[in-house]
Amino acid sequence: MDLENSLEKYAELIVHTGLNLQAGEKLMIRANAEGLELVRKVAKAAYQAGVVDVKLLFQDDQLSLTRYLHAPDSAFETYPEYEVEYTEALYKDGYQILVLSGVDPELLKTADPKRISTFQKTAGIATKRIQHYTMENKNKWCVVGAATNGWAKSAFPDLPAEEAKARLWQNIFKATRVDQEDPVAAWQAHDEELKRHMDFLNEAKFEKIVFEGPGTDLVVGLAEGNRWDGGSGKSQAGVSFFPNMPTEEIFSMPHADKVNGKITATLPLSLRGQLVDKFWFKFEDGKVTDFDAAQGKEILQGLLDTDEGARRLGEIALVAHHSPISQTGVLFKNTLFDENASCHLALGQAYSDTMQGATGRTEEENRKLGMNDSMIHTDFMVGSDQVTVTGIRRDGSQVVLLKDGDWQI
Repeated sequence: MDLENSLEKYAELIVHTGLNLQAGEKLMIRANAEGLELVRKVAKAAYQAGVVDVKLLFQDDQLSLTRYLHAPDSAFETYPEYEVEYTEALYKDGYQILVLSGVDPELLKTADPKRISTFQKTAGIATKRIQHYTMENKNKWCVVGAATNGWAKSAFPDLPAEEAKARLWQNIFKATRVDQEDPVAAWQAHDEELKRHMDFLNEAKFEKIVFEGPGTDLVVGLAEGNRWDGGSGKSQAGVSFFPNMPTEEIFSMPHADKVNGKITATLPLSLRGQLVDKFWFKFEDGKVTDFDAAQGKEILQGLLDTDEGARRLGEIALVAHHSPISQTGVLFKNTLFDENASCHLALGQAYSDTMQGATGRTEEENRKLGMNDSMIHTDFMVGSDQVTVTGIRRDGSQVVLLKDGDWQI
């Protein structure tokens, strides 16, 4: 694998397809300190596309861990207001957002889960007022993977560090179609296929979606005026972009009060620097009323206790189990990748663009129609080749959407 050449192709794909950056626009990049090489290539491609400014916001895994291990308890009870104001100022000034995802999924396994939950809630409260810039596509945004040593070691624990990182990059390039001769053309064709499934689901106007499989029997009612989305989206300025690369999902808005039954996760979840595994939720009238996990139950409890909306669903997403990501056979332990290998649900905030007219109504009006409101948005994987997904219309007619891991439509 020619890493240098692949990184350049990846950067071009991010700039021209992921964010579809236009001349005169500005770019903000959030990245792990290990992502500097890719950041530089993205910045070069962005400036060559006519971008006038690139801002960088770095974080470091070890500094994050050190804070959780050694800072006083009071450090997790406040969030700097100037950080929120700075980020909002960038949004208002028209900066588009790129996030390079690569945090070690087990980074905080030695940290106190209570500290993690406290700070996540503190940060959620402080930053909730700026969520709408991305949740409503006011600004273009894109989340992509960038291999780091910690992530690579977690994904490939039996390999030497250098080989593990090379293997991770190889699978990132495969999942994002960078390994193909013309990644941009490959993404255009992929987007057309996703839109075909999206159009079918929108025309069908299902009232609810049913998941059936081992440990799973869940009925998900859909919000009034819901719409299915997938593949490329459009900013409020009308410019196409891909919020996630990779993406294999067609997603919509569940009704926050009309979810009933039990759902068992089919893949582990990297949550707040720790792994949650072998877990399930029981829903009654939309709310999680019981749950358990073989690993990470305490961190899951902290998530559910964030606010009232954290116990309700904000997203339902359908993904063919036999997607390119699933076919790698790799458990990435990174939600960006694992959620695109499996159908998934999300606890917390709903996306307004999956409900017709949502941006023109108040939060209270949208909530009455079934749109969930929360400080969190956390995806967890529920699909496999043993899970059947069925759509049910208001007249009771049914359509099998996914079976044995494949689309049936």
